[in-house]
Amino acid sequence: MSNEYDVIILGGGVAGMTAAVYTARANLDVLLLDENACGGLVNWTKEVENMPSYASIGGMELMERMQKQVESLGVTVEEAVCIDSMDLSGAVKRIEADDETYTAKAVIVATGRKPVPLPVAGDCEQVHYCAICDGAPYIGKRVLIVGGGNSGFDEAIALLDLGVSELTLVEKMDRFFAAQSTQDALAARENASTRHSTEVLSLNGNGKLESVTLRNMETGEESELQCDGVFVFMGQQPGTDAFAKQLRLDEHGYIITDDVMATSLPGVFAAGDVRPKKYRQITTAMADGTIAALEAERFIHTTR
Repeated sequence: MSNEYDVIILGGGVAGMTAAVYTARANLDVLLLDENACGGLVNWTKEVENMPSYASIGGMELMERMQKQVESLGVTVEEAVCIDSMDLSGAVKRIEADDETYTAKAVIVATGRKPVPLPVAGDCEQVHYCAICDGAPYIGKRVLIVGGGNSGFDEAIALLDLGVSELTLVEKMDRFFAAQSTQDALAARENASTRHSTEVLSLNGNGKLESVTLRNMETGEESELQCDGVFVFMGQQPGTDAFAKQLRLDEHGYIITDDVMATSLPGVFAAGDVRPKKYRQITTAMADGTIAALEAERFIHTTR
C-alpha cells in the first residue's frame, strides 16, 4: 500500500474531520492520523446542544457519525498512531510514525488541546481527565474533582448523576469560575461539597489511591480526604510539542496562522483549537477545518 498522499491531516477531532470531508470531496487522497481514538475533546462531552441540526446529541455519538462519513468518502483513518518525527519544511511533507513513512503535498494540523495534568498525579491509575469516559468504576465511591470552572462543575454533576456516593470539588483560586447556574445546581446536591483556595498536595495510597492531602491556600492548613478517584479539569493546553521546531508558535504554544489557516511553512495549515482564537466551539472548529481544507486544495493545485 502506498504511503503517498495529497493531504495528511493530523488530528481526528471536529476540525480534522471537517477538513477530511472537504479534501476528500475535492478528490484528493487523504490520510488522517490521530494519536488516540478519533473524536477529540467532543468525545468527552456528554450532550452537545449547540450544534445546528441536532437539538441534543451525545458527543461520542456525534464524532462516531463524523468518522463514518469521513471513511465513507475514502479517507484512510489511522488511530492510536505514535508520530516519531516529521519534516514539514520541503515541498514533500514527510512524517515518520509507527515504523512507517508517510508523505504528502500538504499537511493540516488539527491536534487540538489536551488537559493540563495534575502536577502530583504521577502514574496513579485513579487519576482521570474525563468523567464520561472513566466515571463508571466509581459508582458508589468517593471522588475528588480538581478545577472550579465550567468543566469541573459540569463533570461533577455528571458523576453524581452516574451514582458516585460522595463528591468534593476543589479550586486553587479564591473563587469558582463556572456559570452561577451550574454552581447552584451542584450546591443543591446533598452528597457534594466545594472548597476554593484549596490545592492538592499529594495522592496517598499503597498502589491504589486511598486519600488525598489538601492544603488551604489562605491559611496553610492541611487536611486528608478519603478518596477513591480524582478527576482533573484544570484547563487545557495545545498539543503542539511535536511542532515547536517546525512551525511558528505564540507565547502560549498555539500555532500562529493567518485568516486562511496558513502557518509559517508553505503547504502546512492549522485548524481548530490548536491555533489561537477567542471562541472554541464545534462550529468554529468546523469553520477552521473548512478553510484549511479549501486552502490545502488550492495550494496543491497552484503548486503543481
